[in-house]
Amino acid sequence: MSREIRILHVVGGMRQAGTETWLINVLRLIDRDRFQMDFLTHSTDPTHYDDEIRSLGGRIIPCLSPNSPGSYSKNFARVMSDFGPYDIVHSHMHHFSGLALWLAARHDVPVRVAHSHLDTRSTDAQASIPRKFYTNIAAKAIQRSATQGLAASEPAAESLFGRDWKNDQRWRILHCGVDLQPFTAAADRAQVRNELGIPSNAFVIGHVGRFELQKNHAFLIDVIKESSRANPLVWGLLVGDGMLRSEIEAMAAQAGIGDRVVFAGVRADVPRVMLGAMDAFAFPSAFEGLGLAIVEAQAAGLPCVISNVVPREADVIGGLVRRLGLSDSSQAWAEAVLSAKRVVSQEDALRTVEMSDFNVITSTQALCEFYSEAVTNRRVQLVNRAQIGKS
Repeated sequence: MSREIRILHVVGGMRQAGTETWLINVLRLIDRDRFQMDFLTHSTDPTHYDDEIRSLGGRIIPCLSPNSPGSYSKNFARVMSDFGPYDIVHSHMHHFSGLALWLAARHDVPVRVAHSHLDTRSTDAQASIPRKFYTNIAAKAIQRSATQGLAASEPAAESLFGRDWKNDQRWRILHCGVDLQPFTAAADRAQVRNELGIPSNAFVIGHVGRFELQKNHAFLIDVIKESSRANPLVWGLLVGDGMLRSEIEAMAAQAGIGDRVVFAGVRADVPRVMLGAMDAFAFPSAFEGLGLAIVEAQAAGLPCVISNVVPREADVIGGLVRRLGLSDSSQAWAEAVLSAKRVVSQEDALRTVEMSDFNVITSTQALCEFYSEAVTNRRVQLVNRAQIGKS
């Protein structure tokens, strides 16, 4: 096991989002003499982390036409021919991992890892017949093609690997980690709020996440509206970007709070913004695999009001987290947010998160051990098979 282990991560693109940020943190920390990490993407558009990946020795490898299995298969074969061989293909694309890992098996990649970052059971149950057909085929392909599987939480594991996932030794939980170093730096509250155009005396309800249906921003706008009725000092601060951003901006304007909701876009200083600008964190997601933004909010010492579909594993500091149902009214959510209290100091909160599985240092170490174990075991299996074949 002295030689380099070569890993190809299958991602949509290295945008600034939870899974992708975890992967770039892993690349920063990993022994790059021991592990080579490349990233197969489904677009040629430049994304946030591309330049840093290249500077750290990784490669961005486009593999286009994911919606056309035939074309995608040809493009995947070209990737394997031009950039392989790989010891591991590690797919982060939920159901699409079925195709990616089936192709990896056809190209004799020995270790094929399906990684579930989402719990899509509720949406899968309500899906159209064609969508259900696709997810069933994809799930079967994962069962047949994956040599190992990781999940961000137990609900995420059940979502992709099935109800009996605990009875299959291939599947395990690996909590993605957060870079906690930025939470050790003091943030100038007045300066941060001034940069964002937020009054110094405002009560700021914060959120971090992509503007997609999953994150339920429409309901969040209702919560901020109801909160502002009860407390005229309430402001909203939404960090992130996505295809629904303009729609949510319009909703805020129609609700009469457009001048008190800051759309901060994608930012590289989320810890500083949490520490310097936010008073409470609201996270009404419709579904989640875990929700690393909640872990970050707890590291910042923020009281969090989250939907009860978020896996319990995200409650690192129980006293900071309150759960509500998505069927609860926006008024009930507003009351919960406005009554939320900081029950521990930020320093104590940070120490607790540092000692958890969600510290990226701990997470990276666990991933490296997983890779080494998987490759070693697979090589032994293949050697044994070869010897049996000869006999």
